[in-house]
Amino acid sequence: MNFTAFTVAMGWLAVVLSTFSVYVQSTRLRRHGVDGVSLTTWTLFFYLGVFWIIYGIDVHSWQLVVGGLVAVPFEVSLLVGLRPWSRPEVVVRCLVVVVLCCLVPAWVWGWTGAVIGAGVTGTLMRAPQLVRLLRGGAAAGVSASSWTLAVTVSALWVVYYTGAHLWAVLAVTAFNGGVSLVIAVLSNWRHRSSPLVAAVAVDLL
Repeated sequence: MNFTAFTVAMGWLAVVLSTFSVYVQSTRLRRHGVDGVSLTTWTLFFYLGVFWIIYGIDVHSWQLVVGGLVAVPFEVSLLVGLRPWSRPEVVVRCLVVVVLCCLVPAWVWGWTGAVIGAGVTGTLMRAPQLVRLLRGGAAAGVSASSWTLAVTVSALWVVYYTGAHLWAVLAVTAFNGGVSLVIAVLSNWRHRSSPLVAAVAVDLL
């Protein structure tokens, strides 16, 4: 891989910000409870985190490996708070999704297929909140700041993947970054249109 100092720096910055994002979510859960936090989303986050660690090892990307390893304790903390043992069907269903979207494509098409499948899984994770916001649902429990941070992290990864010439993961990251941007804009607009909800959202951050 052909890195420049700039792309390497953007990769490490993405690691720092993505870790901070997961830390904020875990802190929020401890302070305010699990309302608005999805077990399905965070179970998929955990499974995909393991996938990206393995992928990072294969492509010799320390940023992906370290970013995944540092985030794991926070993801586990979130999952423990969500009590996955009380809903084992969710854990199994998420595992089936990852197997079908990542492992099967990896076996058939190699890493390119696996990365695209991981991107599809990432889109599925964002879909419920996006659909709810598009239908005019309340934005309570949806943090515009967190989603804006997710967009920033995606942009940093895109720069890094460009320098690393990892085109498949660049494409899926850019697409899911775009979905995150739509969620951030819609949630911010809905918070602003409802002063009461906005006040609650600010208190949760």
